Amino acid sequence: MSNDVPLFPKELSWLSFNERVLQEVEDESVPVIERVHFLGIFSNNLDEFFRVHVAAVRRLAAFSVGGEKKEYYSNLLQSINNRVLRLQLRYAKAYNKALKDLAKHDIHVVRETSLSDNQRQFVESYFHREVLPELEPFFIDGRKPMPLINETSIYFAIALELDDGTERYVAMEIPTDTLPRFVEIPPREGKREKVYIVLDNIIRGCLKEIFRHVVPIAKASAYTFKISRDAELELSEEVTQNILDRMERSLKKRKRADPVRMAYDGDMPEALLELVKKKLKMGRYDTYTPGGRYHNSKDLMKFPGESARLRYKRLTPLPALPKNESVFSQLCAGDRLYYYPYYDFHAIVNFLASAALDPQVKEIRINLYRVAKNSRVVAALVNAVRNNKKVTAVVELRARFDEKANIHWSHELSDAGVNVVYGMPNLKVHCKLISVLRREDGKDRFYSHLGTGNFNENTAKVYCDFSLLTNNQELGRDVYNVFEFMQAPRKRPSFKRIITSPFFYRDAITAAIDREIDAAQAGKKAALFFKCNNLVDSQIIEQLYRASAAGVKIRIIVRGMCALVCETPGVSDNIRIISLVDKYLEHARVYIFHNGGDELMWLSSADLMKRNLDQRVEVTFPLMNPEHQATVRKIMELQWSDNQKARLIDAKQTNSKLANGGRKGCRSQDAIYRFLKQREAE
Repeated sequence: MSNDVPLFPKELSWLSFNERVLQEVEDESVPVIERVHFLGIFSNNLDEFFRVHVAAVRRLAAFSVGGEKKEYYSNLLQSINNRVLRLQLRYAKAYNKALKDLAKHDIHVVRETSLSDNQRQFVESYFHREVLPELEPFFIDGRKPMPLINETSIYFAIALELDDGTERYVAMEIPTDTLPRFVEIPPREGKREKVYIVLDNIIRGCLKEIFRHVVPIAKASAYTFKISRDAELELSEEVTQNILDRMERSLKKRKRADPVRMAYDGDMPEALLELVKKKLKMGRYDTYTPGGRYHNSKDLMKFPGESARLRYKRLTPLPALPKNESVFSQLCAGDRLYYYPYYDFHAIVNFLASAALDPQVKEIRINLYRVAKNSRVVAALVNAVRNNKKVTAVVELRARFDEKANIHWSHELSDAGVNVVYGMPNLKVHCKLISVLRREDGKDRFYSHLGTGNFNENTAKVYCDFSLLTNNQELGRDVYNVFEFMQAPRKRPSFKRIITSPFFYRDAITAAIDREIDAAQAGKKAALFFKCNNLVDSQIIEQLYRASAAGVKIRIIVRGMCALVCETPGVSDNIRIISLVDKYLEHARVYIFHNGGDELMWLSSADLMKRNLDQRVEVTFPLMNPEHQATVRKIMELQWSDNQKARLIDAKQTNSKLANGGRKGCRSQDAIYRFLKQREAE
């Protein structure tokens, strides 16, 4: 990679993505409850950004050898902090506007200072009955170090002015893990309205009550703060049975990892703020983000908005794999391609549940990355064991922020008799595969699933992902062999149809792009049409620049990070990139190559990132059915035609709306549902 190849810093690109989320809050055509939920998504995203991306830059700034590298990462941290502060100012403005718009619909979020008499009576009763028993304040103005601060919680830093004029400082966790963040209280007399108060404000309104039997208080004031810790896990790469013990120990270490960010109430007195910083032992590369009185706004994702008129109209998923006919008979009649959430994810549950009961099914293999809290997928696997099927589950314990849940599921599955494979040495397993082996007419036949998304009933309601259920025996043998490789990784695998990372995918996509370059240089039509979550791999980006320079027409839809710099003369003239943020999260990966007119279409679990290409087990598979190819092509073209929710990824990633140009309005997610619904009716 030559030094003069333009790359947009991926961390700043990530912030550009989160700005697109914030634009949904600022868009007053979005139903107000959905805008409130987007506030929560923005906040949750930002927490994860600091725990992962900023923590990594912070380590590089602290430990880089050589002045030039250290200066680069220090400057990058400063750029990140400046951009975050600007976004936080917009967030605060959007938050206040959303509350005002809620009030127009008789939904009020009130402060402790604006309660009516009957509301105050309710709040005080609730405080003494539910809240006070959960509170555990601790003094922080002594010499002892600060007790362990939980990064998933919010805290009060409290200034107490005693009757004798002295001051004491206290910290206290706000118990949102055991109590709801938003508490409904009675409406004002004679009003038909919904009124909520934040748990923080209930405590603020009764602050003196906490200490009245401890110290004589003249005045008390509370200010929220929270921290984000470095999420990097220290884990040996050797994967054996005792990885469970090592993972659990590593998760405990994460709780004590270095803080990388402190977000706090901007009204906190300077003396109290400096004391908290000192007690947290934060350093020169850490981030301090002043804000309003509320933090951990990710709780807004669960804001209790019940009014259907203030939310998006609920989508009715199209039926998939109906129960009144054998799943295996349906797949023998033809492969099925589904696109969630427009189709019912119950197709996957039905596939596994049928396999669990079918007397001809001998074996089920699946890999699990993120599953639902009350997973019917897991329940079907357990039931398969009860019905004497051989079941293997590859559980990826290193799925970031789902490690604890996956440890739980690995225990559940193992206790039920499932053969649990705990990932692989040096590689994270990220593919989305199911293999069902069925005995038919004295022969083994494969029924398989290949997809772009996780086996999670909850996220499938909001994540856009493709799912192929197939009776193709070449694909089936390939899928089965991926599981063979995951259980015996010393043997290098070979496949007929699918393309896997880390062995083959980089070479395969490189060769496919090179064919387009060769065609363009020969004066023939050449085109690429990609969709992915993140585009940051420098080698792939350099090759896309070469393709653009050769005359290949390149269209890319990127949801998240994009390090490719558009609008660079002589480098990216033929590359156009858009991003879509709407009611559903765009999660599918699609790679289409003109291929001399014999179009090549791949679906994949892999993004265009080094980790997906070189450090994970990923599966990319071809769509061979012409009808399925036409469906995916239509979906991609509808998304490219979006002029309502699409944003242009320009050289500076300013997230400008696409110019309508007199075209009829197209909101792709609605248009896709209409297209699929009409196709099913034909």
